[in-house]
Amino acid sequence: MKTRTKKRKLPLAYKPVGFVLSWAGGALAGLAFQQAWKAIRHEDNAPDALDEDRGWGEILLAAAVQGAIFAVVRSAVDRSGAAGIRRATGVWPAPAGGGRD
Repeated sequence: MKTRTKKRKLPLAYKPVGFVLSWAGGALAGLAFQQAWKAIRHEDNAPDALDEDRGWGEILLAAAVQGAIFAVVRSAVDRSGAAGIRRATGVWPAPAGGGRD
C-alpha cells in the first residue's frame, strides 16, 4: 500500500520540479537557437514572422530550426529530470504509459 500511495503523490510533488526544469530548458533552448541562427545565417537576430523585409523561406526556416531545438531541449530536460527523480526516489514521476501531451 505504501508504494501505491508514493506513486500517486510523486507526480504531484514533481510538478514544481518539472516547472523549474521547463523554465530552465526554455532559456537554454533560446540560447541554443540564437547560436544556431548565427551559425546558419551569420546574423545576430532571427527573423520574426511579421518582419516584412524577410521572405517566406527565411521565416519558415527560422521557425523550423527554433521548433526543432525547443523540442529536443524540452525532451532532454524532461527525461533528465524524470531519471533524476527515479534515482532519488526509486519511482518514475509519470504514470505508466502516460505522456506529456
